[in-house]
Order: sequence, then C-alpha cells, then structure tokens
Amino acid sequence: MSKRAVLEVIALDAEDAVAAQAGGADRLELVTDMAADGLTPSRETFAEIRAAVDISLRVMLRLADGFAAGDVAELVRRARELRSEGADEFVLGFLDETGGPDLPAVEAVVGALDGCRWTFHRAIDRTPDRDALRKQLADLPGLDTYLTAGAAAGVDEGLPTLLAEAARSGEPGYEQQILVGGGLRLDHLPQLLAAGVDAFHIGGASRPNGWTAPVCAEAVARWRAAVDA
Repeated sequence: MSKRAVLEVIALDAEDAVAAQAGGADRLELVTDMAADGLTPSRETFAEIRAAVDISLRVMLRLADGFAAGDVAELVRRARELRSEGADEFVLGFLDETGGPDLPAVEAVVGALDGCRWTFHRAIDRTPDRDALRKQLADLPGLDTYLTAGAAAGVDEGLPTLLAEAARSGEPGYEQQILVGGGLRLDHLPQLLAAGVDAFHIGGASRPNGWTAPVCAEAVARWRAAVDA
C-alpha cells in the first residue's frame, strides 16, 4: 500500500483545529495574525489546540512580517517556552540582508528545539539561490521539510521549479520533503502528484468564507479526497 500524502492546514485556534482534523488533515501549522502572514501563537493557544486534537502540530516561530529574524533571543525564549508546553514540531525560516539563509539566527533557534522536526518555510521562495540555501541548511538537526510554492508569486509561477526539485529528491540538499503551499489550487495536484510530491499545505483554501471565518471541515475534506485521488 502506498503511503498517504500529507495534508497540512493552517489553524489559528482550537475551533480551526477540530474542523481541520474532522476534514482529514494530517497536520496543522499553528500561527497567529495572518495579517502579518503568520506569527508565533501563544503558549496558551498551543495548549488549547493540543488538548483539542490528536494530529501533528507544527508551530510557527516568527515574530514579525517578513523574513528577517529580528530578536533572536526572544525567538529562542518562545521556542523554549513552547517546548516546555509540549510542542515538538516547528516552522521557521530567516534570511539575511543578501537574501541568503541567516545561519546564525537559524542555528540559534534550532539549538533550542532539542532535535525536534521542523519546516523551513517560504523564505526559500525569496532567496536568489535556492540550491545554495538547501545545501547550507542540509546538515541542521531536525530539518525534514521545505514549505514552498517554487516562486514568491505562488505555485502558478513556481510549478516548473517544484517539478525540477521533486526530480532531485534524495540528492544532497534535497533529502527533505517538499510541502507545496502558496497559491496552491486543486488543479495543480495531478501534475504535482505525478511528479512524486507527497505533501500539501493549505490556508485560505480551507476557509471559503475568508480568514475572518473558521476552517471549514467540508473544504478540507475536498482537498483530502483530491490529494488521495
């Protein structure tokens, strides 16, 4: 039997989390403040969501909009706080002024994660050299996923890059799972699945009534069926 593809859904609170799990999500990305493109949720929000569902939770570590790390000491403090609450999967990604990976910041935060698994998020879509970034991060402990649309503008533009990177799976710097998200639509799935992509990330697509409304279990279920087709 083939391994089921991963469907990850953005959740802001326990209501979102329950609906996403009911619709068939395998994993949640926990964030707050989508007006800033998703920031670190509070320890209390994590605890409420953890108590409400039993699927995997990846918690965003990000203090402000954009891809600069900002206050690294505060990021480390928040990471440790969430670890003490039981968080064991994370999402992060910081770029320096050249657009390359901010290795000191990434290494400092990863050092606080105790080897937990983590995703490098769509900062990869803003770097001038994706291949170099992958190879610079390749040996960091716990890195198992890249969340990417293949391009800053989204999957429509980035599809050729996604397909090319999927074809390199297993090469040095390309061992991590590709988690496709950012302008992802249902009609993108057949080509991505055929290329071997096996992880998909949705946010607005799980909320047909917009970000002011909760996740819709039926919308998630439609994605679950399409991902499994």
